[in-house]
Amino acid sequence: MDITAQGLNRATLARQLLLERESLGVEDAVRRVVALQAQQPASPYIALWNRLSGFDPAGLDAAVTGHRTVKATLMRLTLHTVHAEDYRTFREAMEPTLRGSRLGDSRFTASGLTADDAGVLVGDLLRYADLPRTAAEIGGWLAQRLGAPMEPGAQRMLRQYAPLWHARTGGPWSFETRPSYVAAGTLPVLADPDVAAGGLQCLIRRYLEGFGPASVADMAQFALVQRARVKAAVGAVAEELEQLEGPDGTVLYDVPGAPRPAGDTPAPPRLMAMWDSILLAYADRGRVIPPAYRKHVTRVNGDVLPTLLVDGYVAGVWRPVDGGIEATAFHPLSGRAWAGLAAEARSLVAFLAARDPKVYGRYGHWWAKGLPGAETRLLPGD
Repeated sequence: MDITAQGLNRATLARQLLLERESLGVEDAVRRVVALQAQQPASPYIALWNRLSGFDPAGLDAAVTGHRTVKATLMRLTLHTVHAEDYRTFREAMEPTLRGSRLGDSRFTASGLTADDAGVLVGDLLRYADLPRTAAEIGGWLAQRLGAPMEPGAQRMLRQYAPLWHARTGGPWSFETRPSYVAAGTLPVLADPDVAAGGLQCLIRRYLEGFGPASVADMAQFALVQRARVKAAVGAVAEELEQLEGPDGTVLYDVPGAPRPAGDTPAPPRLMAMWDSILLAYADRGRVIPPAYRKHVTRVNGDVLPTLLVDGYVAGVWRPVDGGIEATAFHPLSGRAWAGLAAEARSLVAFLAARDPKVYGRYGHWWAKGLPGAETRLLPGD
């Protein structure tokens, strides 16, 4: 069975609730989309605003407070918001990657501790973090536990490796830039290759539910897992999956029965969050980002700017300014597209007003340095 590039785009939009806003609770929505990028505290909220009808940010506040959705270092070694019931298997799937990258990092090894030492230390740390602890508190505990201070870089590697959830700290989006940590409520099994292999099989199925059809390279990119591990995991569950041929002949995998709308299905405009998952979930990012625009959207330090989505593809970037949303299109847009973006801007300005009207303001330097654009418009907030 073949699938076109446009068909792949629409499959992603359908599974990510971006063809139309749906009436779902926060927890069900997070489960449906699998994982929300959460490096920037506002992004999961804006991601859900894009996907749900009548989304109330207080719902995500409550889910975070009740640990029904959790924020932790997971796929691609970055922060994600996931459903609490997915956390354990996702973390087990990521164990070899996190163990190698965090405990093998020179900042950690310079402490003189081995990976085995870290395993013991993590167990004690999780008992200490039965209540939320700040980084400074964890640093003080480590100094007492080890008899000498641990360098900040080594502490950071240990915190990112340990199965810790970010605890709510307040602020407009539940989390502030200075995090607090609490032990995961459902602790994963660490350093067991068989458990990690089973976790990766589960993660692959969940990934395909939310982002498929996809190639082995896409799966490896989504998780930042060695391609050999992904191939082995796909092979173990191959009988449960369908195979398709992508537009360039690449073998793609999918879960049976998942949505695959026609390539000409209408796709409404959206104002996407920074680091939105659809921009990062594939080795071939041309599924959503035209190749010519990738360097404008993903900056040299890894920042992924908030984007305009028009007809399912990135068409520019946006930022809040006095009076509304400033939208910069990378190519000429139709009057109908601008009208749709203007309606989204009015809704977004109202959504942001009570929490953070100038969201992402710290990233304004990218605009100060100049961005290419065919047209820039102020989309009023009223």
